[in-house]
Amino acid sequence: MYQWELRIRPEDLESWRRQVAHVVRELGGDYGAVAVARLGVSELLSNVCKHVGDRRCRLEVEREGAGVRVRLFDRSPQVPAVRVPTWDAEEGRGLWLLREMADALGYTCTPDGKWVWFRCLLATPRGHAR
Repeated sequence: MYQWELRIRPEDLESWRRQVAHVVRELGGDYGAVAVARLGVSELLSNVCKHVGDRRCRLEVEREGAGVRVRLFDRSPQVPAVRVPTWDAEEGRGLWLLREMADALGYTCTPDGKWVWFRCLLATPRGHAR
């Protein structure tokens, strides 16, 4: 398992996208898995920057069988809401897009906040698009 304790800032997002992409490749991820992981970690960390006062969080990437799980702990009790986006809006489609691309997306509440997580296969099955 790869894990990091961090205090996220908007200017750090690209660095974390690259870091998670590198880890997913090391775990055997193909182009599709890396793309989903980059999108997912960007969305989860961006949501902490936008919606959580305490930006300390914990990021984990772990192989699970033929897939990878990425999860993020933050200190907000507010659960993520996936909504069908308004296509001309400037924001609000990230979790919806992640849900459509990942194999699973969810959250787990804890007394101190929540974990938001997604899973994707490391290799896209032949003949299937993500």
